[in-house]
Order: sequence, then structure tokens, then C-alpha cells
Amino acid sequence: MTRPASTERLVLSPAGFRDLVRHALPAPRTEMAAVATDPLSATHRGPSDFDLNPELSRDFARAADAALAASKPIKPAAVLVPVIARPELTLLFTLRTNDLPAHAGQIAFPGGKAEPFDADPVATALREAQEEIGLDPSYVEPLGALDLYLTGTGYRITPVVALVDPGAPLTLDPREVADAFEVPLGFLMDPANHQRHSRIIGGQERHFHAMPFEGRFIWGATAGILRNMHERLFSS
Repeated sequence: MTRPASTERLVLSPAGFRDLVRHALPAPRTEMAAVATDPLSATHRGPSDFDLNPELSRDFARAADAALAASKPIKPAAVLVPVIARPELTLLFTLRTNDLPAHAGQIAFPGGKAEPFDADPVATALREAQEEIGLDPSYVEPLGALDLYLTGTGYRITPVVALVDPGAPLTLDPREVADAFEVPLGFLMDPANHQRHSRIIGGQERHFHAMPFEGRFIWGATAGILRNMHERLFSS
């Protein structure tokens, strides 16, 4: 398939986006084998929280070795990257509540760690989306998987790109999700809107990708996954 020019790709119809993803990305279910057979960070080759902080990878490698010795491998997880099939495509995000033990108050995709009963990353992403925002799987069409994303907290995430019916009703779990909102896909896939920021975390300066939008600060792993989405689907 010949990809359209970049300006055209930013205004794809739902059908055009479906065609692009299915030609550019592997089926989500094929990604589970990589997580199951390669659970450690030592051979991770995809994007990660360490891309802008390479010096931190040494500490993480030591922690991974210790985890392996304690039979605690890197943990598989999955998120749903929900593209709402509007005439102008949008991406759906959640705002996590402020009292969660991890990543409180941050913007994220619906998702979480894989459970033993999940058949594959699609099952994990759909289950978590239903639990967090009440998104019924019947409204979701999984299309493909982005590259596995390794977080500094030891999760290796499969981002499952999917088209979502704009008529899907949502019911937010107030224990986990304070809000759900949409951002135009064209804005997020425009490299002019991709920024780099830094802040002191745990006494050390950390650098990260960010994509601020109308008072919403999208950053960290979520922004890193969006950057990978741009590279896989919309870069020349």
C-alpha cells in the first residue's frame, strides 16, 4: 500500500484510518508471544521511558537482574488506544483520580496489567477499558498493535489501536477515572505539537515527551506511545 501524503494522512476518514492501520501494524494478538517469551528488559527494542534518559537504563537493568533473580520478570500490560470514528478522528483519554497509588492525576489511555485469565493483549485492553470507563467491547474494533512500550516501573505495554463507535456510552469508575475527554487525532499526530519537558522526579532530572492541549498536559508513557503511533503511521 502506498501511504498518502502526510497532510492527507492527518485528515483520514474512519475507513481510511482502518486501512492504514491494518497495512502498517501487526494484529494485536501476535504481540502477546513477544511478551510471553521475552519478559525481560534486556532484549527490549521498542520505545521506553528511557529514550530521553539513557543514563537511567543502567539502574533499570540492575533492577531487572534483581527481579529475575527473585523470579519477578517485567510485567506485561496493555492499553487501548481508542480512536473515535468521528468525521474528524479523535483520541479518547482518561484523567486518573488524584488518590490512586500510582500515576495519580495523570492523563492516560484505558488499560492496565495483564491478568492470567486474559487471552491476549486485546482481552486485557478491552477488559480494562470496560472496567475503567464502561466501554462495551461491542463498540470497539481492534485494528493493530503499536510497538511494545517499556515503562520505568517495570511494565511492558502493548498499545492496541482500535476504532470506537462515537455512539458508545461511557460510565466512568469514580475510584479510578475523574474524567474522559477527546483530542483531535490530527493535533496529536502533528510533530509541531510534540514537545520535550523535564522535571525533578525522585531527586533526579527526568526528560519526557509531552503534548499539551487546551489545558490538558499529556506526557510520559502516554505521550511516548503517541510518538510511536506517529512514527509507525504518519511519518514519511
